[in-house]
Amino acid sequence: MPKEYTFFHNNKVEKRALHLPTEAPVSLTVNGEVWLTFMCTPSQLEALAIGFLFNEGIIQDFSEVADTRICEHGDNVDIWLYHAAEKPAKWTRTSGCTGGMTSVETNVEPGLGARSKNMTLSPEQIPALLKHLDEHQILYRQTGGVHTSVLTDGEEKIISTEDIGRHNTLDKIAGITLMEGFFSKKRILITTGRISSEMMQKAAKIKAEVVISRTSPSSLAVEIAEKEGVTLIGYAKNHRFNLYTHRERVRE
Repeated sequence: MPKEYTFFHNNKVEKRALHLPTEAPVSLTVNGEVWLTFMCTPSQLEALAIGFLFNEGIIQDFSEVADTRICEHGDNVDIWLYHAAEKPAKWTRTSGCTGGMTSVETNVEPGLGARSKNMTLSPEQIPALLKHLDEHQILYRQTGGVHTSVLTDGEEKIISTEDIGRHNTLDKIAGITLMEGFFSKKRILITTGRISSEMMQKAAKIKAEVVISRTSPSSLAVEIAEKEGVTLIGYAKNHRFNLYTHRERVRE
């Protein structure tokens, strides 16, 4: 949305126009019952809702979804399932910006998502993967203030999402993988967002073998990555990065 602001620089004042990232409340209704309200960038809403239900363990496959509808005002996603679904009694506010919600406990059991141990990367491949992220920061270049996440097989197949909430980008990716199919066993997740515990849980759910972030993981995220067999890379920039877990996938 366009916004005028005042720019101060070297004792000079200038009026400028800026397009700000949109943040909007969008409610999720499941089988006719309102469950919660996302604070999100209102794009790819079907994927956001379906991916959220997948990451929360409500559905395991897109075949369980009977119908999806976005209301005409774009402030509600209505999901109908072929089976009953019980609304979680307790929601926990996540550490993500815009106040994400989850009912999933952080003590993830090993084997959440089956991952191959045969895939390896060279250090020289990390900058190339970061380039995929740069190329898909379309909304960020227009407005700033949003996160971008990319799921790729490292070659041709790419799913990209953008949102004001970093956790929303992973819900959207999960939704797209279910709706459109992402059959590659090689799954590399690259994101601009900090890797907190709920981010790592979502990455594990979509069976990512490698997670690369431009910033830091949390201590609990490192524990989950170690337990789940995920190679976790942080502070990735150009030819520098920190390798936290399962270093056997990165060839020296």
